[in-house]
Amino acid sequence: MGNFLAGKVIAVTGAGRGIGRAVALAAAAEGARVVVNDYGVSVEGAEPTSSVADTVVKEIEAAGGEAVAVADDISTMAGGQHVVDTALASYGRIDGVVCVAGILRERMLFNMSEQEWDPVVATHLKGTFTLFRAASAVMRRQGSGTLIGFTSGNHQGSVAQANYSAAKGGIISLVRSAALGLHKYGVTANAVAPVARTRMSANVPMELKEIGEPEDVAALVVYLLSDRAREERITGQVYTIAGPKIAVWAQPRELRAGYAEGAWTPEKIADFLPGTVGVDPMPLLEQLEAMARAAAEKTRPNA
Repeated sequence: MGNFLAGKVIAVTGAGRGIGRAVALAAAAEGARVVVNDYGVSVEGAEPTSSVADTVVKEIEAAGGEAVAVADDISTMAGGQHVVDTALASYGRIDGVVCVAGILRERMLFNMSEQEWDPVVATHLKGTFTLFRAASAVMRRQGSGTLIGFTSGNHQGSVAQANYSAAKGGIISLVRSAALGLHKYGVTANAVAPVARTRMSANVPMELKEIGEPEDVAALVVYLLSDRAREERITGQVYTIAGPKIAVWAQPRELRAGYAEGAWTPEKIADFLPGTVGVDPMPLLEQLEAMARAAAEKTRPNA
């Protein structure tokens, strides 16, 4: 047992399997008391069962740690509140929440149904909000705490996962809003965009050159939950961890601007925008075009 998180109470959603489980185990191993939340659904969001959260609690207890299971659906306000209430009832405080829970329903945008959109956005984005909302109210009174959302490199966009990408982009904006709004109360907020071998990554239709294990991600999360990260004033950041690589994403900012004299007209913009303001090329679009050319030429695109 380590002591990186000694005395802290940490709630982890989606903690029954994969990265969430690794985070829960790592937090407990570093001295935290852990609220293990998992609704117990499949990757597609079906077949809930409470047994997966209970199993992780037993693992933590067998290793000498303390944990309690909560099987609530965190896409509801009541579910998110119950996770935090359980932490308070069991341990008297909440020092960190880590929102890992997520599902996938892949479909091209022009074929995506409301039933494929709503549950994905609800689980990822609203499920992060419900925990952030409930925990931040307590952390504000405590004068300390850490919120961690899970995003993805797919926040840049996705060919067939508009629902997932939109939710993951929303999580980044939610994290940055939390960092700004809660800074004066001593609460930090960050996001992690992992690349690791999990049930969800197993469905990625390409070989990932940079990929690690759930335990790599857990190590980063434990650090972000720790006093060491708070001392470095780390907040409002998005980090990718992929095996041996850790990267930080840029903050949004204007890339280029131009000014006109007088009122804008469509004609004036047509003459002005392409040459003066221009565009910021999409790397993923360039990759797709390269793949299409390679397919047409029956060759392999350059990495």
